[in-house]
Order: sequence, then C-alpha cells, then structure tokens
Amino acid sequence: MRKFLVVLDDSRECLNAIRFAALRAAATGGGVTVLAVIPPEEFQHWIGVGEVMRAEARERVEAHYEVFARWMRSRQGVSPELVVREGEAVEEILGLIRDDPEIAVLVLGAGTEAGGPGPLVTQLSRASGSLPVPVTIVPGDLPRDRLEQIA
Repeated sequence: MRKFLVVLDDSRECLNAIRFAALRAAATGGGVTVLAVIPPEEFQHWIGVGEVMRAEARERVEAHYEVFARWMRSRQGVSPELVVREGEAVEEILGLIRDDPEIAVLVLGAGTEAGGPGPLVTQLSRASGSLPVPVTIVPGDLPRDRLEQIA
C-alpha cells in the first residue's frame, strides 16, 4: 500500500499537512504514517528524570496524534499509524523513509511566518534532488475548502 508520510509537531502548518495527507490517502486508497520526532536534548538530565521526561513526551505525542487519528478514521476512512522516534527531525524522516518501502510521498506543511517556510521544509528542499520520495509542500494558510478541492 502506498503511504503518505506526515510529520506531527506543534506547528500550525502541521494541520494542513495532515489534512492533505489524509485526503490524498482516502482518494487513492493509500495509508498515512504520522511521524513524531522527539529531540534528544529534551532528555539530557539525570537518568531517572530523563526517563520520566521521555514518557511524558511520548504521552503528549500520543494525545496530539489521537485527535488527528480520530478525524482521519471517522471523516476519511483512513486508519493512520503513529511512529515516534527520538533524534534530529531530518535524520529520522529520512531513516523512516528508508525503513518503510511503502512510504511513497512525504507531506510537509510550509510555515506562514516571515522567517520562511520552516526548518524542515528548508532543509529537505535543499536535499530534494537526492530524496528517495517526492515531497509535497502544503501552504500553511491554505483555506480548508481549497485544500479539499486540491486533494
């Protein structure tokens, strides 16, 4: 099955990327893999404290994911899968793409701030010629109705 990979984070543009991935998966009979990357610097504490912080970070990710997963299942008929990794975002995205041959498209949301489209879009755009899958960049401020028309 062809899967759309989308990155779950706290950014506003993440919402449009998730919507687009779910809409495309539903329209094409594909699946959605949601990747959450927890930065390693969050756990640079005493071993016991680091483990508690790791568990809390994972709980936050799972709660955030479940909101989107319920919408995908009920509205789009798509049952997404969640992958949580620790490390640097770009490395983990590329690692997951290498590990899962069913991932066919990476979907990213572009930020709308004056600082540019965001660090993931910027870093992955620079490497786009050598990426193993196509990248779809969804504008963060694209209205929902227009997003649905396009998808």
